Amino acid sequence: MTEPLPLIIVWRVTTRCNLACPFCAYDRTLSIPRPEADAELIARTAPQIAQWSHETGRTVLVSWLGGEPLLWPPLAELSRHYHGLGIRLSTTTNGTPLARSAIREHLIRHYAELTISVDALESTHDALRGRAGLFAQVRRDVTRLATEINEAGSVLLLRANVVLMRGTIDNFAELCLELASWGIREITCNQLGGADRPEFYPSNRLLPEQVDRLRSEWPSLRDHLASLGVRLLGGGAYLARMAASTRGEPLVVSDCGPGKRFLFIDETGRVSPCGFTGADYGIPLEELSASSWEPPAERFAQAQRCRRSRACDDCLSTQVFQKFAPAPLS
Repeated sequence: MTEPLPLIIVWRVTTRCNLACPFCAYDRTLSIPRPEADAELIARTAPQIAQWSHETGRTVLVSWLGGEPLLWPPLAELSRHYHGLGIRLSTTTNGTPLARSAIREHLIRHYAELTISVDALESTHDALRGRAGLFAQVRRDVTRLATEINEAGSVLLLRANVVLMRGTIDNFAELCLELASWGIREITCNQLGGADRPEFYPSNRLLPEQVDRLRSEWPSLRDHLASLGVRLLGGGAYLARMAASTRGEPLVVSDCGPGKRFLFIDETGRVSPCGFTGADYGIPLEELSASSWEPPAERFAQAQRCRRSRACDDCLSTQVFQKFAPAPLS
């Protein structure tokens, strides 16, 4: 009997960040509103999610997103609460909070996964993130965390995510080997997107020939990393998605099974099938939490049939295109 598929909930809790990345919507230098999630609502929802997980037998992974989530004051207590109810936890960080031993200890104790954003080597990463010496600091603290995980016998998985850009993609393989030396055990990547910072995108977006080269080199890089105990994630459909983007070719998704395996909750408490369809399909979390909580998959499917989002006519949702697939290329 196969185990039920897990449900992944990506939950953006803050739009505040301490770095100045010119490709990111939450660059600290931008003069924009900085909304944050309702911590009390998140706390009230935890036992409902836990009960649903228990009744269905489906594991739930809640992945906190920002901004920089580890700098959001309510997060530590909320994470203890969720972990105590048997909900698995993950978060994505720029790595700066890992300098604090208390944060590393908290992650080791309560989290299943930690993703660190690292986009390039040494000074190039520092320039992209707007802080001199950042790469060396993150290397030091991630290496320290990896050692502490081993010493504690913790299940915490260290993953790195890389945003691929025109000026950095040629050093991706070298960066992957560097990350492996830190104790990173999984590596994922995203292509630079254009929605967050349209002024940065045109001169930094990937070129078709760069993605073609990456696709040809991917199997050997994947195998080399595997020999080092590191998994390079991403299936053939994911690299095809990148290639289509560089050529301006839309990829239509008629039915992604919205809400069955993945939910996105933004800082306003709006639940949607992904981060691109909230305005079209979003449902207030409080509405879901008013009775017995469960993923609104049927409501999303009906909405997709009756008032289809334009985002579905060129789907950019990474989970739909096997971003986390460990399988060989198809």
